[in-house]
Amino acid sequence: MDHLDEISVEELQDALDNVEGKKPTQRLLVAIAYKNGVTQTELAEWYDVQRRTIYSWLKRLDTNESLEQAVTDAHRSGRKRKLSEKEQEEFENVVHDSPEEVGFDAPAWTPALVQQYLEEAYDVEYSIPSCRRLLKEAGLSYQKPRRSAAEADEDEQDEFHDELKKSGGRWTPQ
Repeated sequence: MDHLDEISVEELQDALDNVEGKKPTQRLLVAIAYKNGVTQTELAEWYDVQRRTIYSWLKRLDTNESLEQAVTDAHRSGRKRKLSEKEQEEFENVVHDSPEEVGFDAPAWTPALVQQYLEEAYDVEYSIPSCRRLLKEAGLSYQKPRRSAAEADEDEQDEFHDELKKSGGRWTPQ
């Protein structure tokens, strides 16, 4: 099947000037190369994709819509959030305070502690990476504990090591 019989290289190049984003640009570059005699198999090797992907990219240009629209993906909203907006706000307020204020024996929020809190407070399960994302969205950033000076009092060093083990790192306001 011959693709793009009705479209000139000039039209593809004009469309290339009007698109934004990696994928639409890549799809138009593939179409231009194809029009200049490069095979689908070669293009698949160049772009490290399956040959059927190249076929699909070329096929989507055989349409009545503009080239810019044809190479651009429709918006995808993604999965619905597990927490409502109100619950998200409540969560963000909670993590700006110490975990001790909501009954946890910990000096700072960790992703694992957030995971436990969310399950207990809202009956929702989040993965550890998602808990990291939620902490970041709440305006917190990960801070590694700093080492104390070797000259520090031995009791202070022991206390520091206990706190370090307890927290496993800290999420603090940015």
